[in-house]
Amino acid sequence: MLELKGKKVLVVGLGKSGMAAALFLRYHGAKVTVSDVRSAESLAKEIPALLEEGIMVEAGGHGLLTFRRQDLIVVSPGVPLDTPELAQAKSFGLPVIGELELAARFLKGKMLAVTGSNGKTTTTTLLGEILAAGGLPTLVGGNIGVPVVTLIDASTDASWSVLEVSSFQLESTDQFHPAISVILNITPDHLDRYKTFEDYALAKERIFAGQNDQDSLVLNADNPRVAQAASRSAARVYWFSAKHSVAQGAWVEDGNVVYRPAESAATEKVMPLRGIHLKGAHNVENVLAAVVAARQAGVTAEVIRSAVEKFHAVEHRLEYVATRKGVEFYNDSKATNVDATAKAVAAFPSGIHLILGGKDKGFPYTVLTPLLRERVRAIYTIGVAAAKIEADLHDVVPIHHCETLDKALQAAASAAQSGEVVLLAPACSSYDQFDNYEQRGSVFKQLVQELQD
Repeated sequence: MLELKGKKVLVVGLGKSGMAAALFLRYHGAKVTVSDVRSAESLAKEIPALLEEGIMVEAGGHGLLTFRRQDLIVVSPGVPLDTPELAQAKSFGLPVIGELELAARFLKGKMLAVTGSNGKTTTTTLLGEILAAGGLPTLVGGNIGVPVVTLIDASTDASWSVLEVSSFQLESTDQFHPAISVILNITPDHLDRYKTFEDYALAKERIFAGQNDQDSLVLNADNPRVAQAASRSAARVYWFSAKHSVAQGAWVEDGNVVYRPAESAATEKVMPLRGIHLKGAHNVENVLAAVVAARQAGVTAEVIRSAVEKFHAVEHRLEYVATRKGVEFYNDSKATNVDATAKAVAAFPSGIHLILGGKDKGFPYTVLTPLLRERVRAIYTIGVAAAKIEADLHDVVPIHHCETLDKALQAAASAAQSGEVVLLAPACSSYDQFDNYEQRGSVFKQLVQELQD
């Protein structure tokens, strides 16, 4: 276990996980400093609580001397590891880890970690409910919105920590060792942070870097880039597929989810597809992944079926909001990349009024063209990415430049006919006009509720 008492520790970035890490470190006797590029005014809510705990605060930028005078640096996921200050600190041999790695050094019990470009939160939440239904002491956290360090006190030798982990979190891991790890999919994302798609994919693969032959790795057999990872893992590999059978793992057969624990074992029926109440074909994949991971954790097929049948959409993920004048409104604010938006659009046969835009993440929107022509009536653009979206898709379907979410919703609601759908699936991050995707989704839902019937 990492020794913290009396150590000088710098926390870089005061997001939710950075704040939690700073307080955890201080509680364990470290001499803590936090550094953030945001101004003191922007951190007005956080600074008093930190100072009260005896934590030093550096706001408005990072000082090189601040970084050099430490025994350990803990970096928040939103801070790239190649920033000059962190790069220099690493060149001096100072250890740099993330909040996930810090927490993993102290968590008791076993970890089940889930990553992927899309579907992480739904799958993590579902797995938490399945394991709990199976009688396992279960904690859920990570990129889902609950810092992993906040789970430590409740963890026991018998507990399972079910963690959603992002590429940003995995970048700064070293000894992170989940008993079960899951890679749902790898598609282009965060190209505003990574130089290449392969750099991003390799960051995802760090989820199994610490695993051995006693651990389990669950991979998507239908995603070519995920399938490549099998040859680089020391863990036992299990598969899931919505298209064909697999040697060991879960797949769809004759309208049912089935599971086979090993190549020579008998196949067991887990549940009928009609028992999955989540909208969209991509959610069948999420359920398949959850089935494999849960069976590896020892949960029975009967318990899994019952938990899946009771499970409905997670907030901000293809979430039904309301019906107004026969028009259905769906909130998929978590669709922060093009692949996620494609999955959302594919969940509806036609008649979609699609709200796109936000902060661009560096990938083309042209890949959406076939789906848009087939299913979308019109696009309503918002945010700083609007110009790029309009340039990429100008000859595909009608586009309305709306600038803000409230204007886009009003325009879409006015144009939509009974039986059609207004869908927020932005294909962009939210950071140009909102604090996060949760706030964007909540504003959308509130605006929908204010519409007149």
